[in-house]
Amino acid sequence: MVQFAATILQFAKQGEKTGWRYIKIPMPVAQQLKPGNKKSFRVKGKLDDLRIKGVGLLPMGEGDFIMAVNASMRKALRKEKGSKLIVQIELDNIKPKPPAELIECLKDEPAAYVFFKKLSPSHRNYFGNWVRIARTEETKAKRIAHCVSALSKKNDFGQMMRSIKKYRTI
Repeated sequence: MVQFAATILQFAKQGEKTGWRYIKIPMPVAQQLKPGNKKSFRVKGKLDDLRIKGVGLLPMGEGDFIMAVNASMRKALRKEKGSKLIVQIELDNIKPKPPAELIECLKDEPAAYVFFKKLSPSHRNYFGNWVRIARTEETKAKRIAHCVSALSKKNDFGQMMRSIKKYRTI
């Protein structure tokens, strides 16, 4: 387990990451967790007293990584941009699975299912996590429909989200 202090930062204009709150994982820390690695990987541990697991670290060049600190994490921590955290993390070898309902619906659309299976595990996780965090069954059903439609068109998660924002359907 690696422990260090971090500050919650926020991207200004950074493509799809615009507005994200995150903490920086410096290269020496990332190398302690997964030596020689330059690709995304998952960690578990604690941010202050908040337990986390299966949280992705994203490479940002120069050997540094970032960890998104999403709204639910910030709410549980009662912290925002500029707040300090004590970070305790270690490698998490979890392999998240997409929700069964999403897979069931994708199997009804073979082209969408084939495209989904060709995506990297991290990109499949974007779809699965978006469905998984839906608060109501109605929202979950809408999100599954959006996923199946997007994947049928061979759209990745970012393309799907931009399309949804364009039409304001969710």
